[in-house]
Amino acid sequence: MKTAAIELNSSTASEAVAPLTARARAAAYYELTKPRITFLIMLTSAAGFALASKGAINYALLTHALIGIGLLSAGIGTLNQFIERDLDGMMRRTADRPLPSGRLFPYEALWFGVLLTATAEIYLALFVNILTFLLGLTVIAGYLFVYTPLKTRTSLSTAIGAFPGAMPPLMGWTAARGEIDIAAWVLFAILFLWQFPHFLAIAWMYREDYGRAGIRMLPVVEPDGKVTGQQIILYALMLLPVSLLPTVLGISGKIYLVVALVLGILYLASSIRAALSKSNQHARQLLLASVLYLPLLFGVMVLNR
Repeated sequence: MKTAAIELNSSTASEAVAPLTARARAAAYYELTKPRITFLIMLTSAAGFALASKGAINYALLTHALIGIGLLSAGIGTLNQFIERDLDGMMRRTADRPLPSGRLFPYEALWFGVLLTATAEIYLALFVNILTFLLGLTVIAGYLFVYTPLKTRTSLSTAIGAFPGAMPPLMGWTAARGEIDIAAWVLFAILFLWQFPHFLAIAWMYREDYGRAGIRMLPVVEPDGKVTGQQIILYALMLLPVSLLPTVLGISGKIYLVVALVLGILYLASSIRAALSKSNQHARQLLLASVLYLPLLFGVMVLNR
C-alpha cells in the first residue's frame, strides 16, 4: 500500500497542486533552494575567499561573491528537484518536497530555477570576475547535465558529482584573487575527499529508497556493503594528510594543523566504525561527524590564517 501511494504521488505531482496561502507558497519556493546546503556552500566559499585574500578582506567583494554563489546554489538545487521530481516521489525521504507533494507545479520550479541560475551567473560576471563566472558554468554543466542524469545509470555518479561539489572554496578563492594556484586546489581536494564518507553514509542509510527509485548508489548495486565500507575508509584516510597541507603551504597556522589532525583522526575513526559495522546507526553518526567536521575545519583554517 505504501509503495502504491508513493507511485500515485509521483504520477500526480505534475497534475494537481493543493491550494496554498501566499506564506505557504513562499515557504515551498524557499524549500526548493535547499537552504541548508546553500548555507554550507556559502560558508566554504567565504572561507576560500578569506584564505585567498592578501591582507585585509575586501568585504564588499566578499558580499558580491556570496550573493552570486548563493543564488547559483539555490538555482541548481531548484533545477535538480525539477529534473528529479518523479524520482523524489518514489522515495520516502523526498516525497514531501514541493514538487512530488504537489505544493508547486513543475513549471514553477523550472522557471524559478532558471531565473536564479541565470541571475547568479550574470551577477558573478558583472560584480565578481569572469573566472568565477566560468567556474559557475562548470558547476551547472557538471551537476545538472552530467551527475544528475548518471545517477540512474552508474554508481560512479558519486565520484563525478564530487567534482562540481568541491567547487565552492575554489570559487571563493578566485573571487578574491582572480587566479587559481596550488593552495586553491588543496581546498578543492579537501572538499572533494570529504564528500565520499558523507554521501556514502547517506546512501547506506537510504539504500532502500534509492533502490526503489532506480538510483544506482553504491550500496544499491552492492548490498553487502563491502566496497562501500572500503571507499568510506579510503577517502577519510586520504583526507587526513591532505587536510594538513594548508599549514605546509602557509595559508594557515600551527593551531590549524593540530585541530585538523584531531578532526581528521576523529572523522577517520567514525568512518571506520561505520564501515565495519554496516549499521544505519553508525552511518547516521558518520553523517553527523561529517556535517560538524567541515565547518569546524574551514572555520579554524580561516581564524588561524
